[in-house]
Amino acid sequence: MSMKAIVKSVISGDSLVLRGRPGPQGQPPKERVLHFADVSAPRMGSSSRDDEPWAFESREFLRALAVGKEISFTSSHSLAPNEDVPRDLGSADLGGLDLASEILKNGWGKIKESKREPTEEDIRKRELENEAKSAGLGLWNPHGPKARTTHYTMPTDSQAFLSEYKGKSLDAIVEQVRDGSTLRVRLFLPEGDHQLVNIALAGVRAARASTKQGEPSEPWGEEAKFFTESRLLQRPVRVQLLSLPTSTATPFQPNSGSNAPSTATLFIGIVLHPAGNVAEFLVAAGLARVVDWHAGMLAASGGMERLRSAEKNAKEKRLCLYASSAQPTASKSDAAVNGQSRSFEAIVTRVWSGDQISVAEKAAGKERRLQLSSTRGPKLSDAKQAFYAQEAREFLRKKLIGKTVKCNIDFVRPKEGEYDERECATVRFGNQNINVAVQLIEKGLASVVRHKRDDEDRSPDYDSLMAAEAAAAAESRGIHSGKDVAPPKQPLNISESSTRATPFLNGFKRLGRMPAVVEYVAAGSRFKLLLPKDNQTLTLVLGGIRAPRTARNASEKSEPFGPEAFEFATRRYMQRDVEFEVDTVDKSGGFIGSLYLNKNENAAVALVKEGLANVHSYSADALSWSKQLYDAESEAKAAKRNLWQDYDEAAEKAAETTPEVEASPMKSKYIDIIISDVRTTNFSFSVQILNTEGIASLEKLMRDFSLHHQGAVTVPAGFTPKSGELVSAKFSDGAWYRAKIRRASPIKKEAEVTFIDYGNQDTVAFKDIRPLAPQFRSLPGQARDARLSFVKLVDPESEYYPEAIDRFRQLCEGRKLVANIDAQEGPLLHLRLIDPQNPQSATDPYECLNAELLRDGLATIDRKCNYLSAYPQLLKKLKDSVLEAKKDRAGMFEFGDVEEDD
Repeated sequence: MSMKAIVKSVISGDSLVLRGRPGPQGQPPKERVLHFADVSAPRMGSSSRDDEPWAFESREFLRALAVGKEISFTSSHSLAPNEDVPRDLGSADLGGLDLASEILKNGWGKIKESKREPTEEDIRKRELENEAKSAGLGLWNPHGPKARTTHYTMPTDSQAFLSEYKGKSLDAIVEQVRDGSTLRVRLFLPEGDHQLVNIALAGVRAARASTKQGEPSEPWGEEAKFFTESRLLQRPVRVQLLSLPTSTATPFQPNSGSNAPSTATLFIGIVLHPAGNVAEFLVAAGLARVVDWHAGMLAASGGMERLRSAEKNAKEKRLCLYASSAQPTASKSDAAVNGQSRSFEAIVTRVWSGDQISVAEKAAGKERRLQLSSTRGPKLSDAKQAFYAQEAREFLRKKLIGKTVKCNIDFVRPKEGEYDERECATVRFGNQNINVAVQLIEKGLASVVRHKRDDEDRSPDYDSLMAAEAAAAAESRGIHSGKDVAPPKQPLNISESSTRATPFLNGFKRLGRMPAVVEYVAAGSRFKLLLPKDNQTLTLVLGGIRAPRTARNASEKSEPFGPEAFEFATRRYMQRDVEFEVDTVDKSGGFIGSLYLNKNENAAVALVKEGLANVHSYSADALSWSKQLYDAESEAKAAKRNLWQDYDEAAEKAAETTPEVEASPMKSKYIDIIISDVRTTNFSFSVQILNTEGIASLEKLMRDFSLHHQGAVTVPAGFTPKSGELVSAKFSDGAWYRAKIRRASPIKKEAEVTFIDYGNQDTVAFKDIRPLAPQFRSLPGQARDARLSFVKLVDPESEYYPEAIDRFRQLCEGRKLVANIDAQEGPLLHLRLIDPQNPQSATDPYECLNAELLRDGLATIDRKCNYLSAYPQLLKKLKDSVLEAKKDRAGMFEFGDVEEDD
């Protein structure tokens, strides 16, 4: 009985694989194998044996004639099945043509020898065979088959093979369909050889189909396989090889640097049927999903865009894989985020890292911190990535800082562990609306985040990002170079102390304006500058002005308009390329000078003009551009800006007409003190004022403090001491005391502290510092900084300086003294020290330890003391003490009447 079937494939020139029509839901039909009776053809080879002569040509004849077409076949004998696939001996008819006769007629088969009596049909076929022999057709060609080599295994050096043929369009035949998106194809190489390779379709992945009997397939795996088989199996196609699957590794990930095996199991490529790219048809039918990381191979040619469009249509129609998926959500482009606009123009105010920036909205002025969508910058904390992290940050700084950009919030990443909630955005700049993340990744200064398959929270330009990463990897740029680059050296802080800063002063003055980058804004008029060329940092304080201070910690309070001055300076100058000039150095190592933006904008003048700083006349009058400062201040006063909002011009003029009063002595104010600390590097000392409630409270506090630290004190996770912070710190004697951080170094893991109840200063390791408990914060520090009134010790460079320090300690340290406060300079007390056990002090009101140091020739009268003239009787006493030292050749007068220059 004659049956109908479709030719699925051709095994060899005498055998066909047949299939029926697909089921109602596209289910794959059953298959069977048909071997032609009485006809034999050469056998195709495999990885273990070569092709028989003419095997490929014989198969090709039958393939071109029959594959994909419907035939009528008759089974004359059933053979044992192979893996449940029925096998038959018989004949087949295609459109009235007997296929066996066509094979013999064209010389691509031979008649099998038979012991039975020949029939008329057998005689006819033998005549066809003889005609082919006489004509030298097919197998009977006297010249023999064309010489070629067929490689049934993957190329030994897959990378070299890919490099040779990458992107080239090669003719091929699909030999096998393993699943909907994985094929085995025969490539016809330009040299005439055949190479069989496995290919994964670029940009897509279909569900896996079973390869062994009894093994289950993934949902829709069999349907996807049949979809591809019915269109491509043993059809001529064009193939483009694009990549090896090892391309998925991203820089700095574990095992990303490991070498892939030289012989790969498959290539990634494009397979083009005359009707188009089969991958696009698979996705459109809902039988394959888009593979994100292939975007780098396809985005440039528009292939990824077509796949995304096909996937979107399949999702909307809920086809196959998407039958149970939710409807696509509406576009989020116009929806608000946390009550704020999703799309807005802004000015970039700060670059935090290679993937994070802060922007200030142009309309609302509100500052927002943004993460670049689907972008991951190198980490500064990782030694392998540190160099590229700095390069990425600098790239963004040069491109964006101070520039207007267009921002679109793509999604909000929720808080997770130690990471705060973060707005993820696409940031575009310039007239061409360039996505800065694409440029960053293209330079090899960031990588693309690999999202989960159905994660819709991603950049709308995700495919462009992947294409940029593929280009960077191909060119071995930046993080893809594979080079171990040493982390950048820590810049030298030349403002660490006055001693370190002073040697640079003359050189800076000689150079005039110098280029720098504002690395940090500490306050309205205080900046940390980076000198990239010299890899140095310094602190620059704007000369000629005074800006209101901002609170340095929670326990302090900002001066009026301090935060506003800080915000103005931050938004205006943070991370900008600037120029600066230096005039002098302050006692803490900060350089005092001027800062210029865009060559001519003077930062000090800008602050004064905004009413966020006032002119400091004493220092401003020495500046060549002092008139600009005074004019700016007049303008701010007239407009009543910020500091001058309550300015009364008439009241100020009245105050200016009030005659000045000559300096007069303070009313005598005697206090009992004990000197708690003496500092020798630059002579100064601290005192505790006795017989006060504070001292009594301190004794009780220290008892409680000691008991508190005998137990385990919990340190918050991630605690790092900061400048100006009140803490508990362990002194060299092993006990804990209240302290204030002067300067902290996270690199050295140590901080310089001042013990606020005793005045001592020390450098303490972070492990010996704890946050100060709230119950120990209410009592003010009991140590007061002080200096000697009217006199100063010999210069520290003098050979008599150590003797002067020793003498001061001998007279004062550890003893209860009486002191008179002669002047007060902020928190600094100017003290006249009196020894209550000295009988002369009872009869002479001007007898003091200050005068005694003069008599010892270890101190001089401080002529720069501005209250000296207000104490004429005491001044006479001091001068007499100096004369007595000269007469006795004491101290520095040992070799004659030679006094230090004042």
